Amino acid sequence: MPIAATGELIAEAAARRGAVAAFNVITLEHAEAIVEGAEAARAPVILQISENAVKYHGGRLRPLARAAHETARAAAVPVALHLDHVHSPELLHQAAECGFSSAMFDAARLPYAENLAATRAAAVWAHGEGLRLEAELGQVGGKNGEPPLDAHAPGARTDPDEALAFVTATGVDALAVAVGTSHAMTSRDARIDHDLLARLRDTVPVPLVLHGSSGASDEELARAVAGGIAKVNIGTALNIAMTSAIRERLARDERGVDPRPYLAQGRDAMARTVTRMMAVLSSAAVKPV
Repeated sequence: MPIAATGELIAEAAARRGAVAAFNVITLEHAEAIVEGAEAARAPVILQISENAVKYHGGRLRPLARAAHETARAAAVPVALHLDHVHSPELLHQAAECGFSSAMFDAARLPYAENLAATRAAAVWAHGEGLRLEAELGQVGGKNGEPPLDAHAPGARTDPDEALAFVTATGVDALAVAVGTSHAMTSRDARIDHDLLARLRDTVPVPLVLHGSSGASDEELARAVAGGIAKVNIGTALNIAMTSAIRERLARDERGVDPRPYLAQGRDAMARTVTRMMAVLSSAAVKPV
């Protein structure tokens, strides 16, 4: 099947008041598991590779991107490729040639004026290459000399009026918002500010994205999708599933040295997690706000 475009998958999800799931790829096993899980769910999916994952692979994007591309091309469901949480313009500028249809440029830690200028430049470049650009806005600094607050810092919240101004000035195509989730949460007790999400939905003219989704319960995720989230990023949940399965396998086979049995068990666990989480997002599409 041809590689899908991220923008099309998000638009289709938003049209049915649902959300498309975007799962982080670190290894080939991640990509295989995500596609297998999406096929079981019979739903489209986004494979996303972060700058941190690229660093893990020695700073080389192309090998992992090629693996993800070929895995996506062989899928029985639509699969798009997204380059996630990019800080480096040099890495961003590899996105088009490596087969991505979208990227998330993360300048949220910069002072607001610098964030805006860098993100606007990234959007101009991306649009010139036919890519969609996602950005992130936490809490704008400058009040009483305060620095900007990272979107995943405790207490960070995206102000709807600031978000509207940011999207208008930068021309980005999607915005990740701070509504109560955080990256790398291993517990699922994050409380999403649904009233704020409703205000953001009604104010911001581009699709909204939820980062740090592994830390939210199924109920919270379903409410967030029903409340206006169109793309849900999931990473840590897969790593928990993979690591737990590998630990279990190695505990039963302490003398084993072949990595394939435990990697296969880890891959299967991730695939089941993908299918289950996609079912949560799918069910949310038919629930009233």
